[in-house]
Amino acid sequence: MVGITRPKPGEHVNANGVWDLLQNKGKMTVFSLCLLLCADLLDLAVGYLTVTIEPLPPVVVGETVTLKCNFKTDGRLREIVWYRVTDGGTIKQKIFTYDAMFNTNYSHMEDYRRREDLVYQSTVRLPEVRISDNGPYECHVGIYDRATREKVVLASGNVFLTVMSPPNNISVVAENTPAPFSRYQAQNFTLVCTAKGGKPAPSVYFKRDGELIEVISYTQSSSEQGGGSAGVRGARPLISRDLDDTKMQRSLSLLDPEGRVPRLYTESPQRVHTQGQQSYEPSPATEVIPETVVSREFPRWVHSTDPLYYFSHTNIPQSDGSVVVQARLTWTLNPQLDNDALFSCEVKHPALSMPMQTEITLAAPKGPKLFMSPTRAKVGDTVRITVQGFQNEVFPEPLFTWTRVGGRLLDGSAERDGKELILERVPAELNGSMYRCTAQNPLGSTDTHTRLIVFENPSMMKNTQNQNNGASRVDMLGLTWMALVLTVTVELT
Repeated sequence: MVGITRPKPGEHVNANGVWDLLQNKGKMTVFSLCLLLCADLLDLAVGYLTVTIEPLPPVVVGETVTLKCNFKTDGRLREIVWYRVTDGGTIKQKIFTYDAMFNTNYSHMEDYRRREDLVYQSTVRLPEVRISDNGPYECHVGIYDRATREKVVLASGNVFLTVMSPPNNISVVAENTPAPFSRYQAQNFTLVCTAKGGKPAPSVYFKRDGELIEVISYTQSSSEQGGGSAGVRGARPLISRDLDDTKMQRSLSLLDPEGRVPRLYTESPQRVHTQGQQSYEPSPATEVIPETVVSREFPRWVHSTDPLYYFSHTNIPQSDGSVVVQARLTWTLNPQLDNDALFSCEVKHPALSMPMQTEITLAAPKGPKLFMSPTRAKVGDTVRITVQGFQNEVFPEPLFTWTRVGGRLLDGSAERDGKELILERVPAELNGSMYRCTAQNPLGSTDTHTRLIVFENPSMMKNTQNQNNGASRVDMLGLTWMALVLTVTVELT
């Protein structure tokens, strides 16, 4: 008998070591001995097969992934099959097969989607992975049964492929805009930052003038999500920050010597020329009137404290596996302090080496540029007065309102909203009429005037003259015929 040491747990026991165990234990029965002998003989007939797959780190869309299936066996290889598992494990789709009998390999995907390459017998490479490739994969290895040479013994291993996608688009908009300007009533203001295409969901945060904003997080209810920030406005105090010296000086510069806000004559604006400043020269068709800026004083609701910023975010899963993140920043707007403030939205994601960023500057509209077409309007023409831009970058989008100074518009309405005012078939009575364009957003308001000069239309005058000449000819012809008829009647009598 050969002396054999006691095997470690999990190791096989060969036939020669059985008697050694029996002598050491002293408690083995004949039945246990038969079982050990049968197990050892079965192992010699079937052989062994183990399959292991190394775990994969997360990969980014567009990278190349190698799925490596490691197996050990003392048997004869039959085939290696890679599966992609979908629907929670209920469906297994073959993606690649290696047939050892014929030493061939082939893909089970459609030709136009064939993206797998066999590197070795057990290794598959997926170039340019997509979000749809995310999920579990299985490697099945089959060897021949050494006892019958007809049956195939199978073993498998699995691995999960995590595909990350960085956000491909971020944008910042103001919620509930365009909105009017309010001089004496505080109002909340909400910035919405949207990040699209990220997987997993990115983290979003706001900065003001380059500094991270300290926020108070809250959860938005479904009613608030459907109704914008109306629910947020009613649930929070309206608070603004202290006035700094520079802002206070700028605000005081708008006051008259007695400390009152000067009256702005918007009904009858006058042309003002200052030394060194280019004067406004009226054209023969239109007259450009300098803009009138509405005061941005808010003496009734300014509070002596810093604003409270409220933050919320919503994750919206998409069909392609990505997540759309919408982050909201809400605070009580103070145009004296928030005008020209720089806000940035930054997005962090594990697939990005540095954060993505987009910036906006809050600004009230200044100096709208009006364009009138045609530049030389005639009686009966259709006149269009359009806002073509501002002297500065305006955010958020302004609200435009058109009115006629001292009267109603051509269609009888008191005012008209929109970026363009259309006057159809202008009559001569509108010559010299003045129109006001009010551009406003929550940060401020400005009025710009233009005067409409209507010229006579020669074609219409010619048509009128032709009609008059034709009527006179008909009258003369009628009189001639009447004279002839009277003459013939007299001669006959």
